[in-house]
Amino acid sequence: MENGLEKATFGAGCFWGVEATFRRLAGVKSTQVGYAGGNLDHPTYEQVCTDRTGHAEAVEVTFDPAVISYHDLLDVFWKNHNPTTMNRQGPDVGTQYRSAIFFHSPEQEAEAKASRDETQKHFSRPIVTQIEPAPAFWRAEEYHQQYLEKRGVAHCHL
Repeated sequence: MENGLEKATFGAGCFWGVEATFRRLAGVKSTQVGYAGGNLDHPTYEQVCTDRTGHAEAVEVTFDPAVISYHDLLDVFWKNHNPTTMNRQGPDVGTQYRSAIFFHSPEQEAEAKASRDETQKHFSRPIVTQIEPAPAFWRAEEYHQQYLEKRGVAHCHL
């Protein structure tokens, strides 16, 4: 990316809380919520919620690696959801709530896999997080962007 900025894309359950968590970090320049990893172009929230499009609710993070590393973003990702539950976070169930890291470079792929292997040591159950190349990212409807901030809420149910 220009200006030395990089992108990271994560799926960790309901994207409202995931976005709010990453937005608070120094070095994160912007975030946007959307849909990734599915089989439909330009999906709507209603379509993704049917659990038939294959998309994950995802957050695309634009960050300055001189301020915050991809490794640090991965640490936040692992600590803010349960990577051992298949297609589920808390009461939210469906493939759109799966745990996923969508990498943007071979370096991110290697770091994500090493981070997963290190994190696995802290869980008795296997980590089910998908690690795959970043697919097309479809920006969610505007009312989903910075959803919790717009409502003065600090976090989702988790």
